[in-house]
Amino acid sequence: MPVNDFLTITPLGGLGEIGLNCQLWETAGGVVMLDCGLMFPEDAHLGVDVLIPHFGALRAVRDRLLGIVLTHGHEDHIGALPWIVPELRGTRIYGSRFTLALVEHKLREHDILDRVELCPVTPCSQIRMGDLNFHFFSVCHSIPEGFGLGVETPVGRVVHSGDFKIDPCPLSGSGTDLEMFRAFAGPDGARLLLSDSTNIMREGRSLTEREVKASLGRVFDAATGRIVVTLFSSHIQRIQEVFDLARERGRTVVISGKSLANNIEMAHDLGIAHLPPSFFNAHTGVPDLPDDRVVIIATGAQGEPLSALSRMVWGGHRQLSIRRGDTVVMSSRMIPGNAKAISRLINEMYRLGAEVLYESAHAIHASGHAYREELRQMLEAVRPEIFVPVHGEYQHLVKHGRLAEECGVASANVVLLEDGIPMTITGEGFQKEAPVPVECTLVDGKGVGDVGAAVLKERRILGDEGMVIVVLVMDAATGSVLHGPEMISKGFVFEQHYSHVLEDAKCLVLDEIEAARPGQLTRMQDGIRISLRRFFRRVLERDPIVVPVISEI
Repeated sequence: MPVNDFLTITPLGGLGEIGLNCQLWETAGGVVMLDCGLMFPEDAHLGVDVLIPHFGALRAVRDRLLGIVLTHGHEDHIGALPWIVPELRGTRIYGSRFTLALVEHKLREHDILDRVELCPVTPCSQIRMGDLNFHFFSVCHSIPEGFGLGVETPVGRVVHSGDFKIDPCPLSGSGTDLEMFRAFAGPDGARLLLSDSTNIMREGRSLTEREVKASLGRVFDAATGRIVVTLFSSHIQRIQEVFDLARERGRTVVISGKSLANNIEMAHDLGIAHLPPSFFNAHTGVPDLPDDRVVIIATGAQGEPLSALSRMVWGGHRQLSIRRGDTVVMSSRMIPGNAKAISRLINEMYRLGAEVLYESAHAIHASGHAYREELRQMLEAVRPEIFVPVHGEYQHLVKHGRLAEECGVASANVVLLEDGIPMTITGEGFQKEAPVPVECTLVDGKGVGDVGAAVLKERRILGDEGMVIVVLVMDAATGSVLHGPEMISKGFVFEQHYSHVLEDAKCLVLDEIEAARPGQLTRMQDGIRISLRRFFRRVLERDPIVVPVISEI
């Protein structure tokens, strides 16, 4: 191969965390973005709605962007598109029918659908962009029509597993086609494999959907009242299982949740989901039927406060509520960070008289990500020269790298990348490049990137210590105080109980005013802020935000 042939892969997210999946693949012929996902905030991201990748590296090469390839339609792979599409011109987005249906709905809501061209692909499709030739392989995951990728590049054949599991007898679709991966890699194996690491720490193999359906069938047979199933709204296969069980057992299906209704409608229009004969959306009305003839599917498996299930539990749902005799099936995994909210929800459902079944105690959920032995199968099928574990926390990447060594990859060729560390592969070898900025961009309402570490620190102080507002009106000519100082406490102290402390604080404010010259507003404000914070720390061991508001007339 020519000496100037290269492939540089720059991860903008998805390495060292679960979510935020986004990579740039660059060659001399141009740049392709692979996935464009978001991540949901943690407790430390006070008030933030979502986190999206830092797109600085993309902006530097956007004039060379050839297109965006999406492996599947989960939010951690497509959720950031509404924030990057406005910065692009006429970009083509490639993905499966269902993935693009989700993207179309998302972009239409943001009124930016006309800025891109959506290009559906199918298994065995080939799409050439510059000197990259993409092949799309079916994989089994917890959302319909997911893809793994085989990419012919100037430096050899590269495989990206996508998010996958290996189900030998899937209920629908073709499952993960390992033979296509093996055939693409060829007799000598692929040059590079990037593979999903999420469940590397789970031994053995994941449950199959057939096992989950059989377990749900036993729940249906044992339930004497209503059955309430809560799950991820994108898990169309699991939703179809509930539809089928309801039809077989003569139950009417009622759904509740906007995202659930939208996804079912899209899947039905594409022929992926088949509705049961008796089907209702709670938003338009709930049928009056005996409890043993009803099954409810609702969003809210993670305890989200505004979800359908939470509103059913806490009394905020207009049409539905959890009541005695219900069997609630929580058919999803517990995402780290949501344990307290979910536990609180489960406790309240038991208090209301319901029976609650969840993954850790019953076989009612199967992960969409491969366990250790399935990951081994992918490695053995692709037989890569170079291996890069992706989609996982750092501990997952390390352990997946060790598995690759067990499967014959040289330890020097197991590359643990992190977000912002590009890797360039040439005919002679590979190397890591200088890092690029990848600090997450925070989205808060309509603000994108305007909330950073300083704002979050202030929010944390406000939540922990509160705020004191000092209001003053002064004579601009003489500097005398016409009104105030007035002390307003918000989340700091109860003013009537600590009136003596606030009175002492007023004296400190007057001292700062006397020390400053007329017209030196900035100096007065800084002096008041520093003096009061020092005073409150000494007297109350609290450190509120102090906001001096000084007006001159």
